Amino acid sequence: MSQLKTVLVLCTGNSCRSQMGEAILNHELAGLARALSAGTAPQPKVADGAIAALRLIGLPTEGLHPKDVEAVMNEDIDLVVSVCDKARESCPVFPRPVKRIHVGFHDPHGEPLDSFIRVRDDIRERLVPAVRAALDI
Repeated sequence: MSQLKTVLVLCTGNSCRSQMGEAILNHELAGLARALSAGTAPQPKVADGAIAALRLIGLPTEGLHPKDVEAVMNEDIDLVVSVCDKARESCPVFPRPVKRIHVGFHDPHGEPLDSFIRVRDDIRERLVPAVRAALDI
């Protein structure tokens, strides 16, 4: 069995899109990849809408909390996925070369739950296959 690949889902606030991406990738790619998320300027908490949208499809949300990208710098990361344009522009330099891709999503912050659900479904539809392709898993 090959070692799990580690994916970092990077956003600015690490309160919504990247958190949903982390939970969805950990569910959909269980046994193949381990997802982490972080932000370049993390918010104080995960958006309620993101938590609600994940719970609606039965995904665990315990332990999800905004983290600064510095907190994951020493992880052995195989792939960085930026999910917002701002994070792509300010993506930090990692201690070793790391593959990067960008898959942008609408920011539903401050919008009704329906927007979070649409973004969650978009993440499932586009992020999972993009990560599979990038890591060849």
